[in-house]
Amino acid sequence: MDPLLAACGLLCVAAITPGPNNLVVLRAAGHAGLRGALPAIAGIVCGGLLLLAVVALGAGAAFATHLSLRRWTGAIGALYLIWLGVSLCAAGVAPRHAAATSAALPAGTLGLIGFQFLNPKSWVIVLTVLAAMPATGLRDYLPLAGLFVLIPTLCLLLWAALGAWLARWLVRPAVRRGVDIVMGVLLVACAFLLLFEP
Repeated sequence: MDPLLAACGLLCVAAITPGPNNLVVLRAAGHAGLRGALPAIAGIVCGGLLLLAVVALGAGAAFATHLSLRRWTGAIGALYLIWLGVSLCAAGVAPRHAAATSAALPAGTLGLIGFQFLNPKSWVIVLTVLAAMPATGLRDYLPLAGLFVLIPTLCLLLWAALGAWLARWLVRPAVRRGVDIVMGVLLVACAFLLLFEP
């Protein structure tokens, strides 16, 4: 099988399945509509490209050489995701703290660029794709960079469309609190799955 095709398939599956990025975009679109989710999508895609560049420039070799570094990075990222999930659940249970929780969640383009470096799923995707498609020079990375823009953008737009569709029900405070609790639980579940991934 062509390595670029394999990387494309892997990236498609990873980008469309539920994960922290998708949940953040879903929530952003639920609160501010499809247009309101565009800064989140831009931040996630730019952060993914930056993470790809960092790993391609040597972080991947450091992770392969020092497994404890990979484990600690994954653990710190998973703990951050758990904190985000618990914050969302707390906002759903005690709505008076919702404004403080929203400020704590990753938002905006810059916030989500940085979030990619704390998101264990982003690290797993980049490391796995680079392992599946070893590149030797800049020319080999350009098609991969194109995939890292196109595929996540399309997948995140689908999640944003779902969030915008849900927005009509999210105007009800009880429904919004319930969705915050469910999203928080899903973020915690994602963190535990990523934390215990071999």
